[in-house]
Amino acid sequence: MANIRDIAKKAGYSVATVSRYLNRNGYVSHVAGAKIKKVITELDYVPNSIARDLSTGQTSTIGVVVPHMRHPYFTQIVTGIMEAAFAEQFNITILQSNYDAQLEVKYLEQPHQKTYDGLIFTSHGITLEQMAKYQKYGPIVCCEDPVSVKLPAAYTTREATYLQALDLIKQKNFKRLGFTLSRPYSLSTTSKLTLNCYQQIYGKFPDKSLVITGITTYQDAYQGTLEYLGLTTPPDFIFANGDDIAAGVRQCYLDHKQEPLPLMGQENQLASQLMNISTIDHHFKHVGKLAFKLFQNQEIKKIPVSSELIIR
Repeated sequence: MANIRDIAKKAGYSVATVSRYLNRNGYVSHVAGAKIKKVITELDYVPNSIARDLSTGQTSTIGVVVPHMRHPYFTQIVTGIMEAAFAEQFNITILQSNYDAQLEVKYLEQPHQKTYDGLIFTSHGITLEQMAKYQKYGPIVCCEDPVSVKLPAAYTTREATYLQALDLIKQKNFKRLGFTLSRPYSLSTTSKLTLNCYQQIYGKFPDKSLVITGITTYQDAYQGTLEYLGLTTPPDFIFANGDDIAAGVRQCYLDHKQEPLPLMGQENQLASQLMNISTIDHHFKHVGKLAFKLFQNQEIKKIPVSSELIIR
């Protein structure tokens, strides 16, 4: 198998020149580059990526921490990261955490071990303050507003759009809103924001019986809706945490010979178009691309992305 010295000898250039050409690091004339490229083809040379990573101290691999991939928030944001990363010849490794703080700490230690160049957290179980301490080992990017914590962050702004959506629902005289949420109020920034926005518009928090948590998929929503069907005073509108989730709610009503309730979804999925219901687009794919750019540029800055209410 040919090596860099074989290329240098046959091309008539120094090992250093060939190394600069291979690593795109430093000046190599067009003439020298063309000659080296020809010799590489003739010798069928393949660079040793492990050796290159050791010499540069970089792996060109990013760890992307996700609790799971069951909700469109995670699939869309990871898609954005992947598209931006692959365009720049970076690889990504999905690191599932299930919000396990101890496991997330192990992931944070891996850039120090040169397993990854750094990490992007789509969500997390540990605190942002803990996360920030590991930046000395490599870039750590989060996908929420870190407020006063000094972390690079790309995230969607939801509050104004949630208030707009809930105000519209109130104007249509709906009074008992049902909410499907992925996690409880105490554990989720998004759940907390959703219910706080409801409180701002309606002047109170919804009845506990109308808030169903643990909902991340169509199947979860279908099963959770059975709780609504058993209520003496059911909701008159469902604010779902995803369009596919809204579809699960609707189907449960239909299968139990009940008139489906008015719905609003999120994430602007195909399901909302087919059901012709309003939705909120948080542009998570764009957020993922921006998160990668922050990682690549190693900038400690915040980039908010506005969400959008789509009325149908």
